Amino acid sequence: MEQQKQQQIDEQNWQPSQSELQQIIALLQHSQSSDKQMQQQIQQQLDQLNTHPQFCCYLLFILSKLIDEQVAIRAMSGLLLKNTIKNNWPNLPEPIKLYVKRNCFGAIGDGSPLVRATVGIIITTIFLHENVEKWPELLPTLCHFLETHDNNFNEGTLGALQKICEDSAACFRPEDVNLLIEKVLPFFNSPIGKLRALSVNAVNCILLVHNESISGVIDPFLQCLFRLANDDDQEVQKQLCRALTLLLESFIEKIAPQLPNIAEFMLLRTDDTNNEETALEACEFWLAFAESPQICKEVLAPILGKLLPVLIKCMRYSETDIILLKGDVEDDANVPDRIEDIKPRFHRARTQGLGASSHQDNENNNTNQQAGNNNNNESDDEEDFGDEGDDDSSTEWNLRKCAAASLDVLSGVFSDDFLVYLLPILKDTLFSEHWEIKESGILALGAVAEGCMNGMTPHLPNLIPYLINSLQHTRALVRSITCWTLSRYCHYVVQQPQGPMFNQLLKELLARILDRNKRVQEAACSAFATFEEEASHELVPYLAEILGTLVEAFKRYQAKNLLILYDAVGTLADSVGANLADPPFVDMLMQPLMAKWSILKDDDKELFPLLECISSVATALHCSFLPYAEPVFQRCVHIISNTLQQSQAAAAAATSSATQQALNDQTDKDFLIVALDLLSELTEALRDYIEPLVDQSNLNQLIYICSQDSTNEVRQSSFALLGDLSKACYTYLQPNVHQFIPILAQNLNPEHVSVCNNAIWALGEISLNIGDQMRQYVPIILPQLIIVMNRDKGPKTLLENTAITLGRFGLSCSSDVSPFLFDFIRPWCLALRNVRDNDEKESAFRGLCLMINCNPQGVANCFIFLCDAIASWQTPSDELRFMFGRILSAFKQQVGHENWNNFVAQFPPALKQKLGTQYQL
Repeated sequence: MEQQKQQQIDEQNWQPSQSELQQIIALLQHSQSSDKQMQQQIQQQLDQLNTHPQFCCYLLFILSKLIDEQVAIRAMSGLLLKNTIKNNWPNLPEPIKLYVKRNCFGAIGDGSPLVRATVGIIITTIFLHENVEKWPELLPTLCHFLETHDNNFNEGTLGALQKICEDSAACFRPEDVNLLIEKVLPFFNSPIGKLRALSVNAVNCILLVHNESISGVIDPFLQCLFRLANDDDQEVQKQLCRALTLLLESFIEKIAPQLPNIAEFMLLRTDDTNNEETALEACEFWLAFAESPQICKEVLAPILGKLLPVLIKCMRYSETDIILLKGDVEDDANVPDRIEDIKPRFHRARTQGLGASSHQDNENNNTNQQAGNNNNNESDDEEDFGDEGDDDSSTEWNLRKCAAASLDVLSGVFSDDFLVYLLPILKDTLFSEHWEIKESGILALGAVAEGCMNGMTPHLPNLIPYLINSLQHTRALVRSITCWTLSRYCHYVVQQPQGPMFNQLLKELLARILDRNKRVQEAACSAFATFEEEASHELVPYLAEILGTLVEAFKRYQAKNLLILYDAVGTLADSVGANLADPPFVDMLMQPLMAKWSILKDDDKELFPLLECISSVATALHCSFLPYAEPVFQRCVHIISNTLQQSQAAAAAATSSATQQALNDQTDKDFLIVALDLLSELTEALRDYIEPLVDQSNLNQLIYICSQDSTNEVRQSSFALLGDLSKACYTYLQPNVHQFIPILAQNLNPEHVSVCNNAIWALGEISLNIGDQMRQYVPIILPQLIIVMNRDKGPKTLLENTAITLGRFGLSCSSDVSPFLFDFIRPWCLALRNVRDNDEKESAFRGLCLMINCNPQGVANCFIFLCDAIASWQTPSDELRFMFGRILSAFKQQVGHENWNNFVAQFPPALKQKLGTQYQL
């Protein structure tokens, strides 16, 4: 290869050097050695060869030309070529690219299925780089190949097309889609099952992203598709089920006449649990059908009695499931978790201001977590069914999860009518002697909780005790699913906090938190977090018992369940608030938290949930957290400083802007974000008590750097901390505040909602303290605030915070802002009319009144909206009531008594009565 690497490649006539060719073949042969040292040596030599562009030509030559070589060697050559293309295609010389593109079809019809598939992968990988624009001849070439009568050639070509459609259909032009459909559709009728399956699969991939282009050929497509109903090839049946589901989502009006027949067909396929892949594709149909509730109800009502038993049967654990989930293992509490068992946790940056929670929403009650685990980090329909076990395979979407999700959404469609068919099935399953059947019944009971709650309520006095009793079942899988189902109904239990079910459920969940099975611990901890949210302050009499259990769990839990435990502790703090601040409770709770805090290193991702937990606890404890504040504060500052140093070091080592960005992105900003957020919580909890800590720090400088970070979430969190510090200890910020305001002004783009929201909120907090010094910034800030305020369908929290900040600008800059009242008064009033009385709202309305005094005409055309906003106050302060009364009286005098009465006559009766009563109008 040394001899040829300088030569110009002739893509038509290139031939390898025989000595170099044999050298590469020998390397490929030796690479199959089981000797690890040999494998490492071979890999090093292959890596060195990979630096020579012509190596691609040799690999392709081996794959496509050496038909007498071992198939494994040819396939390995193709795999190496695919990896080179994937990782280095843009850097290859154009003649090499041209050679590969022109010669990669050589083995597409090879006698070996493995070689044919490898060729398809290579073509697909090139197309990912080139797309239609740079390789326009690819699709016509492949479609031309389909005109041959060679089955191997057709299979290789259809396989390549299917992979291309799967990976790149989104970049197809309408003419590409038309050509592909025209050439692929005839293979629906092929006598060879493999070709039929590949052709349907290819069209399915197109159907996912090109509905409009397919509409022109939908009728012949449906005719070909329906003829496959009795096909005996399982892959064809699987792809047929997938196609019908996709058509349901995109062309429901076209298949409407056939929907009863399709539903019956899908019912048969769902029930075919001997072919689970096909059954899963069929089961997806019910999930998709529920998206069209009216048609779904009409079509499925006649077969609901047949469908529900099938879905519940599909929800049973199979023998394979039980083996994978280690379902026969009851006591594994002392078995350490493997690193791969622990799903990564991601921190969500803090959102500040009205309508924003300072703690992350607990998602334990999500219906779609029912298939065995209650992981709180997921929200997508499929993912939310959670991680069912200790084996990686259990995290996959499967028939059990899909059937449970289908039962969930269909119960929402049919509501209580569902129970006519469901209750008799539940009666049989819940009291079955076979635990697998009982478990599926408990899962079904939880799945329909939301959709059938009204109809289920009369049965709950009997069902809840049954479920509480099932928490003591001998099988861990039954105990764990019972925890989840009880979490779905616990809002019913907490309606009677003095009743026996409340106390029984509390005690049994606490017992299960200390279960000897890790799966049960996890499910119980998540269920208890939901129970905490629902019960809230009703838990206060039981705090000693609850804290005793949670503290004991800290001693017993392995790494994975500790993450769930942190969430349960944080949710408890959010739910009972200051009731947690009793000295015995503080001592009991803080000891294990601070012990974990001191053990974990700064780069341990277990810090994320621990920091979030401590944030909630600090907020609940307020001043009682002071003894622990200094080490927590200093650790957070240290984490921020270290992360910034790593980021800056990566940037300094970069040789280009692209490399700099890539290296910067490698720095784990989550540590930075979570530390900033904990400091925000700490500042909010301790208020002015935080000042001695910040005075001894370089936090101002760190926030200044973070506020200019390229990562949105870092800026978002830094702005939240900036606003909190402005509220708690403005004197610390004061020397640097003029550095921060221009940065905040540069982050008012509503496309980045959370960053924009926090920047606006921080500006509002600063404006309360800076006084008329804010006037110099009005020209650069006010136009952006007005744009955000008038944004159609803007997020509620963003609009509310923008209105608050605009109002606060009026406190110190009323003469500067009032000329623009007309530009924002209507959306301003609409944004704050539904906000409850509070200090933030009062400061905004006082600022508005000052602006109206400067420019009364600015609100004249929207005066009814102003009146409505004024009437939204339940108990305004005496000062604010006086300001409102003066404005209303001034307008009444200006327009005259008769005009005023005509104007007020247009008010809704409630508005007219309230203004008349409060302001004597």
